[in-house]
Amino acid sequence: QVQVVESGGGLVQAGGSLRLSCAASGRTFNRYILGWFRQAPAKEREFVAAISASDGSTYYEDSVKGRFTISRDSAKNTVYLQMNSLKPEDTAVYYCAARTARVPTMRALYYDYWGQGTQVTVSS
Repeated sequence: QVQVVESGGGLVQAGGSLRLSCAASGRTFNRYILGWFRQAPAKEREFVAAISASDGSTYYEDSVKGRFTISRDSAKNTVYLQMNSLKPEDTAVYYCAARTARVPTMRALYYDYWGQGTQVTVSS
């Protein structure tokens, strides 16, 4: 069993920054793919970014490239999502998820463990 806990959401003005954290339990952290997803009201959950805990390879959804950075600290079993130049359309509940396989994917269906989500609100 893997537990995933997000933190770091909040309210920020457009153009501002936030950093989300995701702590994942388990002794096999380096075997995971860790992903960030988001879900805005009345919209489907969408992929934001992912990172391979083993080699640090990263993957981004097009609309966040150049603005968001995903990183990991394997010593702390933690993944971060640094969000810069935030826009009102980034407003959503952000979820961290762990996939216990080494092949990355942007499809939420293939992630095995999910956190409770953290709200990010960007005001215009």
